[in-house]
Amino acid sequence: MVAAIARYRRPLIIGAMLAAATATAFLLRPHPSALEPGRGSTPGGAGSNSALREFEGSYPKEVTPTGVVREFALAAAPAVLPLFDGQPMEVWAYNGQVPGPVIRVRQGDRLRVTFTNRLSQPTTVHWHGVRVPNAMDGVPNVTQPAVPPGGTFVYEFVLKDAGTFWFHPHLRSSEQVERGLYGVLIVDETTPPPYSRDVVWVLDDWRIQQGVIDPQFNTRRDLMHDGRWGNIITVNGRTDDRLTVRPGERIRLRLLNSANGRIFALNFSGLEAQVIAVDGLYAARPVEPEGLELAPGNRMDLDIIIPASAAGRQIHIIDRFTRVPNVVASIDVSNEPAVEIADFQSPAAAHVPSWHNTDATAPRLTYRLNASSGGEFGIVWTLNGVAMKGHDQHGTGVRPREESEADALPRGEWSKIRFINDSHRLHPIHIHGMFFRVLSRDGQRVDEPFFRDTVLVHSRETVDIGVVPLDEGNWMLHCHVLEHAEAGMMSLLEVR
Repeated sequence: MVAAIARYRRPLIIGAMLAAATATAFLLRPHPSALEPGRGSTPGGAGSNSALREFEGSYPKEVTPTGVVREFALAAAPAVLPLFDGQPMEVWAYNGQVPGPVIRVRQGDRLRVTFTNRLSQPTTVHWHGVRVPNAMDGVPNVTQPAVPPGGTFVYEFVLKDAGTFWFHPHLRSSEQVERGLYGVLIVDETTPPPYSRDVVWVLDDWRIQQGVIDPQFNTRRDLMHDGRWGNIITVNGRTDDRLTVRPGERIRLRLLNSANGRIFALNFSGLEAQVIAVDGLYAARPVEPEGLELAPGNRMDLDIIIPASAAGRQIHIIDRFTRVPNVVASIDVSNEPAVEIADFQSPAAAHVPSWHNTDATAPRLTYRLNASSGGEFGIVWTLNGVAMKGHDQHGTGVRPREESEADALPRGEWSKIRFINDSHRLHPIHIHGMFFRVLSRDGQRVDEPFFRDTVLVHSRETVDIGVVPLDEGNWMLHCHVLEHAEAGMMSLLEVR
């Protein structure tokens, strides 16, 4: 059976379908506070020119617009929905549903979303992983003013990349996302692969006390640990999510972790499953899902074939990240006759650079991840000892980062960024407006055949990434444990 399935896994090079253009390089004066070059070497020195050449053609820098405008109305408002066991639950929802509506468009389309805020709090919409014009990124006081209660804002941009993305608030997100404000954005290729089915699983956890969402947000315990972990795990807002399939079906399963802090490591034993995309972009080759962690903000697309031997079985999808495994969903395989396995080439990126020749290149930017006690929440999370302004650092000795203060990252040039986790907690670091490749962990070379927009930095770990930013603007860099971001672990990258 394995040999029979293998012939369906031939990589499909999609780069020929994607238009690319060479980015022009611009130089900026680096912000000195974040620079920590390696001894005896120069950031962006030896290896960086060849790294830039190797990057060419690795993902679309420009795409030919289709001329099609897709218009959507999106509203954030309180709602009462029958979640979990069907009992009514007070939530905040996009368009009256949790998760919010799936927005589905094609690569090259122009998306126009008229957003209305019907909450009692100001909010924004951030398009996570989407390469948008900076003014459309949804970061309050950086790319736009916050949308006040009763206010509206129009987000409009062309979709450059096909893939699985999502949208959520970027203001008081530790509360607003936890209450249910998130949704999926799917950007289809011009000619999508002919899967039997295209399935979305939005993973989340909820902290429920006496039938309601626990209203105690940003507690000292949550901030001192790995954020807010809930006591109920859901898939698409349900605790008993089941997918019924037939033997032989070939399914594209899109996974999104929308939780505040929980990390998932799903086991797909009993299925022929391979990861074909991470954080929206296709991998250069399929990857086995076991061992891959889905941190908050991460997405993974899987190519799954239901083997004939699974007929009549129920396959539990188990999360093995925690000490006690959790069943997060089930796949029920019918006893119907097997359908013929769809024979097409697995999608793959045309090229993902290895950048192995940059091992000795010093980082252009280095960020130390740490915390100080005190402040509004009892703890302040910092990058290089600095926390984003707007978070109370009183009595902590932590310098506030001004919202106009950004670290320079030259557009169109290759740069190495280093994250040194001096803490005992987990930090999934997300960078807006660009994709990057993980180069090494604790000095050991990493051979991931894909780009990311979010990387999990483990306790006491050092992670190097390589990046070629293509879009100008001030882009957020922050921990996607939402409580850590709320407590100051945010910074800005200025790309010019």
